[in-house]
Amino acid sequence: KASFDEDKLQQNFRAVLDELQRAKPASAKGRYIKKITVSATMGPGVRMDTGRLRPESD
Repeated sequence: KASFDEDKLQQNFRAVLDELQRAKPASAKGRYIKKITVSATMGPGVRMDTGRLRPESD
C-alpha cells in the first residue's frame, strides 16, 4: 500500500518471509529461498539481498 510507512512495509515483508520458511517441505535440502524480487504492481522489480534475510523464528 502506498500509505504504509517503512515500519509497516518491513513487518509485512517479514510476515511473508516467515510464512515461506514455514511452508518449506521437510524434504527440501539446502537453501530454500535463493532469489527474491519485489515490485509495485506496475513498478520495476528490485532484487533483495537474500544473504541478509533471516526468518524471525531463527
